[in-house]
Amino acid sequence: MTSPYSQSGYRVGFDWGPAGATAVPGALVAVVDVLSFTTSVTVAADRGITVLPYRWRDSTARQYAEQHAAALAVGRSEAGRDGISLSPATIRQARDVQRLVLPSPNGSTISQLLADSGSTVLAVSLRNYQAAAQWAATQNATVVAIAAGERWPDGSLRPAVEDLWGAGAFIAALQDLGVGPVSPEARAAAAAYREVAGELPELLKECAGGRELTQYGYPQDVAIAAEVGSSRSVPILRAGAFAVH
Repeated sequence: MTSPYSQSGYRVGFDWGPAGATAVPGALVAVVDVLSFTTSVTVAADRGITVLPYRWRDSTARQYAEQHAAALAVGRSEAGRDGISLSPATIRQARDVQRLVLPSPNGSTISQLLADSGSTVLAVSLRNYQAAAQWAATQNATVVAIAAGERWPDGSLRPAVEDLWGAGAFIAALQDLGVGPVSPEARAAAAAYREVAGELPELLKECAGGRELTQYGYPQDVAIAAEVGSSRSVPILRAGAFAVH
């Protein structure tokens, strides 16, 4: 019996987090983590930097980076003036970096989970949603957008509206290109984006995730995430690394 949660029968689907990525299978899956993993991946891609996602920044991450001849992104508070972190601003100013291990508990973890399942994984943000949709539309495949979301202190999923908007922008662009049919869940995400499209980037600054990063001293990361449609890069995860199509 087909799972009622799989959104079967539709070419375009949408869901949240690792559980949603497992429940709604797609040949192509767009992972959306606007603040900040997939935004950081697109910034890296624009600069020709290959990103290797890693689930956790622990003692094994440094070993992984060394094995793959890559720099390792550290925590925002540890990066200092010249270090590289999950912050897209630090990636934009990085020098002499060709490969970067980028740990993230949300977007990176979901990307690895999906790659292990055999799906083709795209990194999608508000910066590159149009380019990603244009590429996905040329593929004869089911497409699923997964909003990464954040975590509450108890570990439960906190739906993050910026990821809903990013996924919705991607789905709306697919709709505009005539790709379908689109599941009810995906239609709702697209509608959420269309409702606020004329008010970005201001609303990105005012949502909980934007206020959080600004409060912690990283307003530039929110500003970069709000560069709507500015990137033509389509980072695709192949052999453990996001490289530009």
